[in-house]
Amino acid sequence: MNKIRILWVDDEIDLLKPHILFLEGKNYEVLQCRSGQEALEELAEQQVDIVFLDENMPGISGLETLNEIKVMNASLPVVMITKSEEEFIMEEAIGSKIADYLIKPVNPNQILLSLKKNLDHSRLVSEKTTSNYQQEFRKIAMDLSMVNSYAEWANLYRKLIYWELRLEEIEDPSMFEILESQKVEANSQFGKFVERNYADWFQDADAPVMSHTLFKEKVFPELKEGPTLLVVIDNLRYDQWLAFEETVGTFYKKESEESYFSILPTATQYARNAIFSGLTPLDMEKKYPDWWKNDTDEGGKNLFEDKFLGAQIKRLGLDIKWAYHKISSLKQGRHLSQNFKSQKDNDLTVIVYNFVDMLSHSKTEMEVIKELASNDKAYRSLTQSWFKNSPLLEIIQQAQTMGLRLIITTDHGTINVKHPSKVIGDKETSLNLRYKTGRSLTYEEKDVLEARDPKSIYLPSINVSSSFIFAKNDLFFAYPNNYNHYVSYYRNTYQHGGVSLEEMIIPFVVLRPK
Repeated sequence: MNKIRILWVDDEIDLLKPHILFLEGKNYEVLQCRSGQEALEELAEQQVDIVFLDENMPGISGLETLNEIKVMNASLPVVMITKSEEEFIMEEAIGSKIADYLIKPVNPNQILLSLKKNLDHSRLVSEKTTSNYQQEFRKIAMDLSMVNSYAEWANLYRKLIYWELRLEEIEDPSMFEILESQKVEANSQFGKFVERNYADWFQDADAPVMSHTLFKEKVFPELKEGPTLLVVIDNLRYDQWLAFEETVGTFYKKESEESYFSILPTATQYARNAIFSGLTPLDMEKKYPDWWKNDTDEGGKNLFEDKFLGAQIKRLGLDIKWAYHKISSLKQGRHLSQNFKSQKDNDLTVIVYNFVDMLSHSKTEMEVIKELASNDKAYRSLTQSWFKNSPLLEIIQQAQTMGLRLIITTDHGTINVKHPSKVIGDKETSLNLRYKTGRSLTYEEKDVLEARDPKSIYLPSINVSSSFIFAKNDLFFAYPNNYNHYVSYYRNTYQHGGVSLEEMIIPFVVLRPK
């Protein structure tokens, strides 16, 4: 194994002999220079791993040398060492992207720590992360066998996402495969939990907050704290929220981050209409037949969200000024951003943003998006890139300057589907890949959560004999005819409508302006 090579630049290098011997004893190779000019000549000839650079030298100063080094090799880590504690020198050095800043006199252990921090950082983080996950793996495995409440499932899901993001950073394929197997097992157990408990949640006082109770339980109480911007980003998973949380944090401080549960099907026409109406799909059909559309009905399924919201506000007896905006294109987003100041007198401003949903559908239909979002890591990265460059971020910046509180949430999540499950239905059967409703459905019972009586889970029936089935785990429904083409087309795409941690356990985040 090659030794790590250090270039140490100091006009009093002879006084540093004990430090150099200490490092050589630790198996580092130390090249020595007495001036900035000599260091630049050395770097033109030699490859080194790191530079220790004295700030105060005759001839070319440390800061001037630093700038020249960065021109030669911008990625070479440089540790500035100085007697001076003057703030402007620190600022100059930090602005030039130094790797570390040490003040004389330095001791050998400070030097060693700086080396490890800059050269061994990735390895040390990787080893520590792997070790910690190995310990946590056993605890998660034990939790999986015991978890038996919706709150415990929400906590376990957050823990799995935490480790997914940590292991992703260190790029250890073996550890990542272990985590993936835990996620598969977790979704299998979660599907059984939902099957046992979901119907009872509509009657139980201890039920989780769900789509149709979100406004009453979570959103409206926040309005007492002041004017609020509610952003509902369609199809947003918990891990995708974490991908751009830091960007939001530039303007807003997080007050709370909770999970709530999407109703089934975890699909826009059901879950998002339930949010804005404050009603189950069955009750929406009964109360507002002109606004509710079933799967087989013609026309858009989410055209009356503003009317649903107005009716809910009136039903709850709230005397507030509110506005609703739906953004489905860049042009619409820019228009709202340019005119957002007009919302300043509202108690509640609601924005439904459809980009993530469009992204998941594009992944199904466009090869270039399949390449860009080939897995969850890439999917998160694409979401983050969109958010940083979107009109939505501009709107959030304006909301902060206007002093608006901010709520970010979604209607349901989405899951990367891997395995097909055969289903047969008549021509009236709905088209969604993660749920089906219709008559005479034939399917693999082990693959689905079935609702033979839709009313038992507050869903309308298209026909008297209609039932619903929801795909579990990472399955997607496929018809027997043209089966191989169909499976090849939809495998490894992001779908929603079924039962999984990713689709059902979704974020509700409250933030206040900085």
